[in-house]
Amino acid sequence: MPASGIDGSRTRQTASPAKRSFPPVVDKRAGILVLGTLPGEESLRVQQYYAHPRNLFWPILFALFDAVPVRDYAAKLAFAMARGVALWDVCMVGEREASADATIRREIPNTIDRLLDDHPLIGAVAFNGTGARRLYDRHFPRRPGLTYLAMPSTSPAHARLDFAAKLARWTALREILTQAGTG
Repeated sequence: MPASGIDGSRTRQTASPAKRSFPPVVDKRAGILVLGTLPGEESLRVQQYYAHPRNLFWPILFALFDAVPVRDYAAKLAFAMARGVALWDVCMVGEREASADATIRREIPNTIDRLLDDHPLIGAVAFNGTGARRLYDRHFPRRPGLTYLAMPSTSPAHARLDFAAKLARWTALREILTQAGTG
């Protein structure tokens, strides 16, 4: 039913277009699963995780392992997997205004439980921002035996922390992977 505007006229609520996540990036070496919410607009446009040029995910991941970042997307994915890092999003599909995580609604979660069951070496889940943590907790119970890490978002929309501060917090990934022998 249409909503009434301030002046009493009828306005129509329009649904945001549904956004769809990518398949997981994971292999048998995965020791940690990094979860985002849904791909942002630039990522959807080019069909790549963390594609916005100001998103700090890839620079942080390479810096964690003292490596020089590469531009080639396939090489980025290979780098992540070789270090035991798997990538996915909490939401398989959801409505969202532009790239704003706070506006995600009518989401359907990915089958994260199945992925964790199928990859028993994953010992930790890292949330790329509070939106991912909030959505995960809405749809999934925390599993005993897994470590959960609330990481600062690498999105350019979350510029409260600079690169160095975010890198310092994300160092926990490298420590977990080193302890597990997968990093």
